[in-house]
Amino acid sequence: MGDQDLPGVLVPGFEGPSGIYKDHAGELQKHFNLITMQDFLENKTQVGPKIQAVYIWNREPVVDQELLQSLPALKIVATPGAGLDHLDLKLIASFGVKVANTPQAVSSPTADMGMALLLAAARRVVEGHQLATSPDTKNFPTNWLGQEVTGSTLGIIGMGSIGYKVAQRAQAFEMNILYHNRNRRKSEEEDAVGATYCERLDDLLQQSDFVMLAVSLTPQTQLLIGRRELRLMKPTAVLVNIGRGTRLLSVWLGNHAGGKPQARLSAFLLNLFPYWLKNPLRLVSELLFRNVSNFCLHIFFNLKLV
Repeated sequence: MGDQDLPGVLVPGFEGPSGIYKDHAGELQKHFNLITMQDFLENKTQVGPKIQAVYIWNREPVVDQELLQSLPALKIVATPGAGLDHLDLKLIASFGVKVANTPQAVSSPTADMGMALLLAAARRVVEGHQLATSPDTKNFPTNWLGQEVTGSTLGIIGMGSIGYKVAQRAQAFEMNILYHNRNRRKSEEEDAVGATYCERLDDLLQQSDFVMLAVSLTPQTQLLIGRRELRLMKPTAVLVNIGRGTRLLSVWLGNHAGGKPQARLSAFLLNLFPYWLKNPLRLVSELLFRNVSNFCLHIFFNLKLV
């Protein structure tokens, strides 16, 4: 608990995986009275009316009807990052409460990680590391060096802030850039990164050596890539998802019916929903990065549809 005269802000806590960072807490305490969920739950009647804002960290606290009804003075729910799929926006709005997020704050870090995953997948970095450090390794064959990135074609699905920053980075690798987006970018923006617009998603999938998903999670983008889309891709294509995992339907991937591999799915950034971990795809690599800023785990997969 902080200065009682300052506006009350509900936070998940200061310890554990959902505890807010100490430097964040220090800055917040200059302007707000921070109230932890534990303090709130122990004394709802007295503490609830003092809370004017909810500060979400690692998707906690969960903002549901019960919580909203317990906070009569609530004005705003603030969540870091761009994603809002963990919030029931209609429910929150029905209580007259506003929602704030930070879509631009994570654009560059997410684009950086997207390119890191693309490069790691293309050049088989994690597998190479395992081979190089294994006591059983006697030699390092050159065919473990992966595939070319320079001069290859990158298809970006979703050319918003993050997708555009990916294109800026890919330009440095002399990649041919295609993109598919709900709305076409201005011609000067396309020219600045050398991007070509594909009105049809199928055209992008068929031409790309690398496909990067950078779309927001909406009902329209959920399960965006399935069996049909994978079959359109080159047999050696690499798919990188730097958004929510529900843009890909694991049931379709896991139930692929024989034949030659239709795509080499090499890198994902996804939320670890249980159904992702239960699919029968062959997982031969391991955790690469953790990006705390948007609460997702970056997983490196080298998968083949079998």
